Parts: sequence; C-alpha cells; structure tokens
Amino acid sequence: MKRKRNVVYSTDPAFKKRCPRCGSFPCRCPKPKSIPPQQQAPRIFRDRKGRGGKTVTVVRDLQLTPDDLTALSKRLKRLCGAGGAIKEGAVEIQGDHREKVVAELQKLGYKAKLAGG
Repeated sequence: MKRKRNVVYSTDPAFKKRCPRCGSFPCRCPKPKSIPPQQQAPRIFRDRKGRGGKTVTVVRDLQLTPDDLTALSKRLKRLCGAGGAIKEGAVEIQGDHREKVVAELQKLGYKAKLAGG
C-alpha cells in the first residue's frame, strides 16, 4: 500500500500546481460529466434576501460541469435580456423572469418546476 506524505514546505515551483484531490501534476482525476437534462429537475424561484431589495431569479439543483453551467447561464441571461451570475452552483438572473426561464428549460428537456411563492 502506497502512503501519501503530507509535505509541509517545498521549493518546487510545480508543487503549488498539484491537484488537491489526487496530488499529481498535471491532474489525473477523472473529468466530471453532466447529467442529461431528462434526469434533472431544477427549481426556479424568486429571491430578494441579502440583495438590497433587488429581485433575482435563481435556478438551483442543476448537476452540470462548470463549462456547461456557464453556457446555460449565458443562454438564459441572453433570453431574459438581463445580467446575472453563477454563485454556489446556482444560476442567478437579475429581475423576475421565472416564466421565461421555466419555458426555456422545459424546451431544453429539463423537468423544471417553479418553487417558492
């Protein structure tokens, strides 16, 4: 059995580039894969907490790779004509665009549902 040693300090410039999960450079971890849209049920809701009273549309429970999540976020923001961000795996779109977002996600094959009041 191979023991993993915890290095406290190293002068090797490539040491900082090592993967925190597998410990190798370049990373040998398997690349994450997105789950197909038909197997996902994202929740879409309106939120104002912690945003100075501004309303945002939040899409949660998406299990996508970072690249796919960025592409979907860009598509939804363009559809709504608004800005937004990706925070903690959730897509946030400025303004209340829940109906547009649900229609677009259902068109893409997701089992999207409105959540909240």
